[in-house]
Amino acid sequence: MNRRTFIVTAAAAASAAMLPRFAFAADYVEYTPGVIEAALAEGKTVFVDYSATWCGTCKRQERVIESLRSADPAYDKAMTFVKVDWDTYKNADVTVFREIPRRSTLIVLRGEDELGRIVAGTSEKDIKGLLDTGL
Repeated sequence: MNRRTFIVTAAAAASAAMLPRFAFAADYVEYTPGVIEAALAEGKTVFVDYSATWCGTCKRQERVIESLRSADPAYDKAMTFVKVDWDTYKNADVTVFREIPRRSTLIVLRGEDELGRIVAGTSEKDIKGLLDTGL
Protein backbone atom coordinates (compact mmCIF):
# COMPACT_ATOMS: atom_id res chain seq x y z
CA MET A 1 0.00 0.00 0.00
CA ASN A 2 1.45 3.37 -0.92
CA ARG A 3 1.61 6.30 1.47
CA ARG A 4 -1.27 8.27 -0.11
CA THR A 5 -3.63 5.29 0.00
CA PHE A 6 -2.67 4.62 3.59
CA ILE A 7 -3.31 8.24 4.67
CA VAL A 8 -6.66 8.43 2.87
CA THR A 9 -7.76 5.07 4.29
CA ALA A 10 -6.66 6.00 7.81
CA ALA A 11 -8.43 9.38 7.63
CA ALA A 12 -11.63 7.77 6.35
CA ALA A 13 -11.56 5.15 9.10
CA ALA A 14 -10.97 7.79 11.77
CA SER A 15 -13.85 9.90 10.43
CA ALA A 16 -16.19 6.93 10.26
CA ALA A 17 -15.36 5.97 13.84
CA MET A 18 -16.40 9.44 15.03
CA LEU A 19 -19.63 9.69 13.03
CA PRO A 20 -21.93 7.87 15.44
CA ARG A 21 -20.77 10.05 18.30
CA PHE A 22 -21.52 13.30 16.50
CA ALA A 23 -24.67 12.03 14.81
CA PHE A 24 -26.06 10.93 18.16
CA ALA A 25 -25.35 14.29 19.76
CA ALA A 26 -27.22 16.15 17.03
CA ASP A 27 -30.49 14.30 17.66
CA TYR A 28 -33.39 16.60 18.45
CA VAL A 29 -37.08 15.92 18.38
CA GLU A 30 -38.64 18.49 16.08
CA TYR A 31 -41.48 20.15 17.97
CA THR A 32 -45.06 19.33 17.12
CA PRO A 33 -47.94 20.22 19.43
CA GLY A 34 -48.03 17.90 22.44
CA VAL A 35 -44.51 16.46 22.13
CA ILE A 36 -43.13 18.33 25.17
CA GLU A 37 -46.15 17.54 27.33
CA ALA A 38 -45.98 13.84 26.35
CA ALA A 39 -42.30 13.61 27.33
CA LEU A 40 -42.95 15.38 30.63
CA ALA A 41 -45.92 13.08 31.35
CA GLU A 42 -43.55 10.11 30.90
CA GLY A 43 -41.35 11.58 33.62
CA LYS A 44 -38.63 12.77 31.26
CA THR A 45 -36.58 15.92 31.61
CA VAL A 46 -36.89 18.06 28.48
CA PHE A 47 -34.35 20.49 27.06
CA VAL A 48 -36.17 22.91 24.74
CA ASP A 49 -34.31 24.99 22.16
CA TYR A 50 -36.34 27.83 20.63
CA SER A 51 -34.40 28.71 17.49
CA ALA A 52 -34.57 29.99 13.94
CA THR A 53 -32.52 28.73 11.01
CA TRP A 54 -31.40 32.27 10.17
CA CYS A 55 -30.36 33.22 13.73
CA GLY A 56 -26.61 33.58 14.33
CA THR A 57 -26.97 33.33 18.11
CA CYS A 58 -29.00 30.14 17.70
CA LYS A 59 -26.28 28.63 15.50
CA ARG A 60 -23.64 29.42 18.13
CA GLN A 61 -25.79 27.89 20.87
CA GLU A 62 -26.30 24.79 18.74
CA ARG A 63 -22.54 24.34 18.25
CA VAL A 64 -21.92 24.66 22.00
CA ILE A 65 -24.74 22.24 22.85
CA GLU A 66 -23.53 19.68 20.29
CA SER A 67 -19.99 19.91 21.64
CA LEU A 68 -21.14 19.43 25.23
CA ARG A 69 -23.44 16.53 24.31
CA SER A 70 -20.64 14.86 22.37
CA ALA A 71 -18.30 15.21 25.32
CA ASP A 72 -20.78 13.85 27.90
CA PRO A 73 -23.31 11.17 26.86
CA ALA A 74 -25.05 11.56 30.23
CA TYR A 75 -26.99 14.51 28.80
CA ASP A 76 -28.57 12.34 26.12
CA LYS A 77 -29.42 9.65 28.65
CA ALA A 78 -31.01 12.12 31.06
CA MET A 79 -32.93 14.40 28.70
CA THR A 80 -35.08 14.61 25.62
CA PHE A 81 -33.93 17.44 23.35
CA VAL A 82 -36.70 19.32 21.52
CA LYS A 83 -36.16 22.03 18.92
CA VAL A 84 -38.97 24.55 18.46
CA ASP A 85 -38.86 26.48 15.18
CA TRP A 86 -39.31 30.12 16.13
CA ASP A 87 -40.69 31.17 12.75
CA THR A 88 -43.44 28.55 12.96
CA TYR A 89 -44.28 28.67 16.68
CA LYS A 90 -43.43 32.16 17.96
CA ASN A 91 -47.12 32.96 18.59
CA ALA A 92 -48.21 29.43 19.57
CA ASP A 93 -49.07 28.13 23.03
CA VAL A 94 -45.66 26.40 23.37
CA THR A 95 -44.05 29.84 23.28
CA VAL A 96 -46.66 32.13 24.81
CA PHE A 97 -47.49 29.83 27.76
CA ARG A 98 -43.84 29.73 28.87
CA GLU A 99 -43.34 33.45 28.17
CA ILE A 100 -40.49 32.86 25.74
CA PRO A 101 -39.29 36.36 24.81
CA ARG A 102 -37.36 35.54 21.65
CA ARG A 103 -35.58 32.95 19.56
CA SER A 104 -32.29 31.71 21.03
CA THR A 105 -34.03 30.79 24.28
CA LEU A 106 -33.06 27.53 25.96
CA ILE A 107 -35.04 26.00 28.83
CA VAL A 108 -34.96 22.80 30.86
CA LEU A 109 -38.25 21.37 32.11
CA ARG A 110 -39.07 18.55 34.51
CA GLY A 111 -42.61 17.75 35.58
CA GLU A 112 -44.37 21.05 36.20
CA ASP A 113 -41.14 22.95 36.84
CA GLU A 114 -38.83 25.04 34.71
CA LEU A 115 -35.38 24.19 36.07
CA GLY A 116 -33.51 26.89 34.19
CA ARG A 117 -33.43 29.25 31.24
CA ILE A 118 -30.92 31.07 29.05
CA VAL A 119 -32.01 33.86 26.71
CA ALA A 120 -29.57 34.70 23.90
CA GLY A 121 -26.58 33.42 25.88
CA THR A 122 -23.77 31.60 24.13
CA SER A 123 -21.31 31.04 26.96
CA GLU A 124 -20.18 27.41 27.12
CA LYS A 125 -20.04 27.67 30.92
CA ASP A 126 -23.64 28.93 31.15
CA ILE A 127 -25.02 26.39 28.67
CA LYS A 128 -23.18 23.57 30.46
CA GLY A 129 -24.70 24.81 33.72
CA LEU A 130 -28.15 24.68 32.17
CA LEU A 131 -27.57 21.17 30.81
CA ASP A 132 -26.29 20.09 34.22
CA THR A 133 -29.59 21.13 35.84
CA GLY A 134 -31.23 18.37 33.80
CA LEU A 135 -28.97 15.61 35.12
